[in-house]
Amino acid sequence: MISFEIPEKLQQETKMAEMVAAQVMRPKSRYLDEHEHERPSDFINIMWPVIKEQYKKQLAGLQNGNGSQPKREGPNWAVLRFVLLIEMLSWGDTGQYLCMPGGGLGGSAVEAVGTPEQKVRFFSRFAEGNEPSWGSMAITEPDAGSDNSSMRTTAVLDPATNEWIINGEKIFITSGSLSLKESDGFCVVWATVDPTAGRKGIKSFVVEGRTPGVEVSHGLDKLGIRASDTVILSFRDVRVPYENLLGSPEVREKSTKGFAGAMQTFDASRPAVAASAMGIARAALEFTKQKLVEDGIVLDYTKPRHELTAVERDVLNMEAQYKTAWLLTLKAAAAIAHGQGNRLEASMCKAHAGTAVTRITQKSVELLGPLGYSRELLAEKWMRDAKINDIYEGTRQINLLIVARSILGYSRRELK
Repeated sequence: MISFEIPEKLQQETKMAEMVAAQVMRPKSRYLDEHEHERPSDFINIMWPVIKEQYKKQLAGLQNGNGSQPKREGPNWAVLRFVLLIEMLSWGDTGQYLCMPGGGLGGSAVEAVGTPEQKVRFFSRFAEGNEPSWGSMAITEPDAGSDNSSMRTTAVLDPATNEWIINGEKIFITSGSLSLKESDGFCVVWATVDPTAGRKGIKSFVVEGRTPGVEVSHGLDKLGIRASDTVILSFRDVRVPYENLLGSPEVREKSTKGFAGAMQTFDASRPAVAASAMGIARAALEFTKQKLVEDGIVLDYTKPRHELTAVERDVLNMEAQYKTAWLLTLKAAAAIAHGQGNRLEASMCKAHAGTAVTRITQKSVELLGPLGYSRELLAEKWMRDAKINDIYEGTRQINLLIVARSILGYSRRELK
């Protein structure tokens, strides 16, 4: 019999996250929204010891014997645990959650295609550092968003020093400043080693904090997730060691360690983004229902739909959108836990969650009336925070393309 219940152990672990979300994050939500370039120091300092402990456990596995992790018996619940954590923290405040220390997207890229030696080298800074440190990933450029083949940032090997020289500009980089301001942090930068080779020439490189030639802009002003550190990065003759390349430097027709391998990062990160969207959606949905109860409107789930008021039908639609998106997200995470590929499920949950959270938060503002549109409540903030989930980690349109190609069996060239 199929069970959709979250394992008891994971339910217990989320209780700590619930406390942090309710007692630390939610009270500072409005303040940090209005002071965009301040960082949530209380949240960061609380989460850092937890993150350190997780990386210590991971390093212990990597350093076992020949550097590989021991064979696991049963499901690997790490991704599902992470998804549940993100959902709860995003319920507290998604902008603050995005400032959580640790490897972030950069760590996911190292995890996807890095060697055991690279994982030990780059993850040890999170396991051993006294101060919080971050990883980030830089893909998007002014002229290359969803179309990565248009990437202009280059990486050229200098045979005299055996170093890669990186030149280019990246925009909308989450935790870009946090990851590069100190030597303990790093940013995984995507660049092309052969502009004529399209996606096959794109590789990823670890640029460590305080590397000369890296310029970090002042934080960008944004519609939502305003507590998040989002910057522009410029690379001017930035030299990185040869061994900081993730995967093979060869430009081949097919490679699991080149562009295609780096794209595996998104198979894990897209369910995480969907989980963040679900945290925002749940916050808006719970708050809306609470306010309706205060006004004497209590949903009666025993009534047929035609006997419900327009408001009651709207709330039921919000709940349905939330639950379907959440179940898709759990399915994508569970696939990883059982060692299965989840490219289709990851894009499905990301696309649906982005649409669902946008509609739910907009409807919440509508149902709450003038108060929903005012800054007195957090509803309008949740609506602004929600929209990013429909954009980053691949826009809804891009993810729907991936879903269509997977289901219909079309290639990238056949279905654009």
